[in-house]
Amino acid sequence: MSKVTEISSSAQTIAQRLGITKYDIYGSTTDSTSVQVDKGEPKQVKASNRASVTVRVWNDKGRLGITSTTDVDERGLELALKTAAEASAFGATENIPDFSPDATAPLPEVEVTLADPAPVGTLIERLVKAEQALLKAHDAIASVPYNGLAQNTSEHFYVNSDGAQRSEERSSASVYLYTKTEQEGRKPRSGHAVRVGVGPDALDIDGCLQEATDKTLSHLDYQKVKSGKYRIVFSPDAFLSLMRAFGNLYNAQSILDKRSLSTTESLNTAVASPLLSVYDDALHTGNVSPETFDGEGTPTRRLPIIEQGVLTNFLHSAGTAKRMGAKPTGNASIGAKVSVGSNFLHITQGETPETSYSLEEADTVVLIDDLQALHAGVNALQGSFSLPFDGWLIQKGKRTSIESATVAGDFRQVLQSIIYVSPEEEITPSGVAPQVWIDELSITGE
Repeated sequence: MSKVTEISSSAQTIAQRLGITKYDIYGSTTDSTSVQVDKGEPKQVKASNRASVTVRVWNDKGRLGITSTTDVDERGLELALKTAAEASAFGATENIPDFSPDATAPLPEVEVTLADPAPVGTLIERLVKAEQALLKAHDAIASVPYNGLAQNTSEHFYVNSDGAQRSEERSSASVYLYTKTEQEGRKPRSGHAVRVGVGPDALDIDGCLQEATDKTLSHLDYQKVKSGKYRIVFSPDAFLSLMRAFGNLYNAQSILDKRSLSTTESLNTAVASPLLSVYDDALHTGNVSPETFDGEGTPTRRLPIIEQGVLTNFLHSAGTAKRMGAKPTGNASIGAKVSVGSNFLHITQGETPETSYSLEEADTVVLIDDLQALHAGVNALQGSFSLPFDGWLIQKGKRTSIESATVAGDFRQVLQSIIYVSPEEEITPSGVAPQVWIDELSITGE
């Protein structure tokens, strides 16, 4: 008997004994190991086994009680079901969540590769080797203060009293390198890179090492940039960061809570340049941990959010979909309440551009590689942002690192001011995107 079948059978037996007729259970377990090193020696080694289970029970009046536990044996399930049933007496009376109508629908078929975990000694050895290679790359690189190599295996499942049974197992690994330079009379500079894979043996550590080295060295010869308006090119990672920071634009829960840049009437209106298309695609081949169902058991799918500049869909849970007359999209997370969020963004070219642009031929263009302080510099309800960044001023194809500066603007205006979306896309840990060119944004430097 599989684990999810066993949990489902136990929950059904316990629920009958407690007189509970409607319930669902979502849970996940994760085994993870991570290491950090410092000057060739292990700095920190962590290993953990975590479990998180959310149990929801509806009483005979339709009110909902929720509880969480880390125990999925019979005793733990019984206590959780009993506690949730008792809590249902105090549940909300309006907009009560319900089962997803797609909780028993067929799941998409995806090809999944599971990797065996590597011994801790092997992880340390690989990370030490990468750190030493970075330190030898240039005399100015004095340390790699932030680094890490991690691996994990996870399983999540969903069952409900209507007979839904879903489970899947995934494995992943990641490596992160962040350098710091020291030069007499010069400010410290840094460069970083990250790679992900299905397991430690699939990690492109050499590529991560090379990217961190190249970025660090490119920032050694830095200069101030004059404040003013500049044509901007966002790197794939930077534009993905901006799209996620203003995710309320396409989040149905935010719209219903009136904490969004959109309203219900925004659907099918132009919100961006027709050159831009954005999808949420948990099943994308670039996602090393594709999830075929969300916290409510709804199958995930490739969902158009913006197509050729037009806002095509909102992200929904079962509850927001019911309130807005739509279908659940597979973007729900279960906790103390149901929340909605993107899975894996895919930003791509919409309409074919009439004019193409190249960094090799660019002049007086700012290339933004990494946006910082997103937690503090973004006003998601107003659409405004003012963010420090790492990047370069490009003059006649030549890159010069910018000492320190901030970029500011309005996100809605940024979407409308896109003049070019590169056809070349890059896979990052959180999504897939190309370079995105913006006609003009304000840079504050000297």
